[in-house]
Amino acid sequence: MAERKSPDSGADGARVAEQPVQEKKSFWKSILPVIACGAGLFSDGYINNVIGSVVTILAIQYGDVWKSSNAKNYLGDIAFAGTVVGQLVFGYLSDKWSRMNSLILSTIILLIFTALTAGSYYHGDAVGMFNMLTAWRFFVGIGIGGEYPAGSVGAAESTSELKSGTRNTWFILFTNTMIDWGFVFGAFVPYVVAAACQNQHLSTIWRTSLGIGAVFPAVLLVLRFFVEEPEEFQKHSMKHAKTPYLLVLRFYGFRLFIVSLIWFIYDFSAYSFGIYSSTILANIFNSSTAPLTTVFGWNTVINLFYIPGTMLGAPISDLIGPRYALAAGVTLQAIVGFIMAACYNRLAQPAMVGAFTVVYGIFLSLGELGAGNNIGLIAAKTCATGVRGQYYGIAAAVGKIGAFVGTWVFPYIVAAGGGSETLSAQYPFWVSSSLCVLSAVLVLVGLPQIGQDTIAEEDRKFREYLEGNGYDTRQLGLRRGEGMESGEVVVGKM
Repeated sequence: MAERKSPDSGADGARVAEQPVQEKKSFWKSILPVIACGAGLFSDGYINNVIGSVVTILAIQYGDVWKSSNAKNYLGDIAFAGTVVGQLVFGYLSDKWSRMNSLILSTIILLIFTALTAGSYYHGDAVGMFNMLTAWRFFVGIGIGGEYPAGSVGAAESTSELKSGTRNTWFILFTNTMIDWGFVFGAFVPYVVAAACQNQHLSTIWRTSLGIGAVFPAVLLVLRFFVEEPEEFQKHSMKHAKTPYLLVLRFYGFRLFIVSLIWFIYDFSAYSFGIYSSTILANIFNSSTAPLTTVFGWNTVINLFYIPGTMLGAPISDLIGPRYALAAGVTLQAIVGFIMAACYNRLAQPAMVGAFTVVYGIFLSLGELGAGNNIGLIAAKTCATGVRGQYYGIAAAVGKIGAFVGTWVFPYIVAAGGGSETLSAQYPFWVSSSLCVLSAVLVLVGLPQIGQDTIAEEDRKFREYLEGNGYDTRQLGLRRGEGMESGEVVVGKM
């Protein structure tokens, strides 16, 4: 009678690990984590855009008191500082603690301080109220910052369970597209509230507009309690391992520099593009006398220009890859930007406002098709899972710093035009369009091609690199000491 082999023995009798049979997930079970992780960026778009309408109302409501306050100089930008802090802190926490717990914490921060901004008050003193509003906005920025590394990298890792050939599309639709829709609603909600208040009750308009920003994080918070850690994070996390930062820097340092620089240029340049929206609006109505519904309504129309670029551009990132999509988008945007700058004298006329608006809309759409859609995707997929949160957080923080620097530098670029209105409007676009060309070169020269399985490939390459330098990769994974390839428990160096 032949000897009976144990179930975990191979043909030669050697012990092998049983591999669990994984049940294939339905589409909705696979897409839910992507939605839960990425959709929080809607709040980023909404909260960052709605403050523009709030500032407009405060200037009308408080007049000279607002103009003479320090808050006038900081309220619009203070969230940038908080966002940078949040991106760096939560980038670390998402790697060394938990993707989902970091997301839940950032959502709670966002929810609490958004509500506090709506209720800003200081003993009936207007200036004190401005200062409280500014302080709460800083903490709102921290909550927004947490959405970037924890949410976007979680969404990127979760797309690995979706059908190959669609993963970049779904990532974009629930990250950058959500930001853009947040911008649209950040303009539209003040319009609706102002219309309901018949352009009166100014305090009600701005407080309600801010308070509505807490609704979406509240809904998302409930959803996030039911989402597990992404499978890639479970396998390759460095939560229980000492992160070899010198090895990480040697392996990813140059790539991180390129990604961060591209993000810096994109956010830096984006703020010069806003000068054209003011030109369009100035040709349509007198902003000092127009009702709020007119101002906010046209602001909504302008923000809608972002949507075609991000939604139509999402499948392009799967079709030709994020690297080429980004390069093509910024190159085309540069061409349109050069044309707009060169033809400014003809376009910036009341009689040409229709043509101006169309060209400007194409310009904004190309920006979303290129860098808007793909820079976050590239940051999320060009690094190994164990350090992805910190890698992404640093790149995103550099981008936000670029936006902040842009708000301070572009006035000097405008001033370089001297007394010429034409030159003052053209110079920022010569600079920005030139930087778009530089971004295209950096992408093509400094970044690798990104495929459907790049995350798995990056993890494999990084493991091989660590092992080649004497690092025990058996430490990786959420289950301490478990060999993920074999399924057997091993004792690793700690």
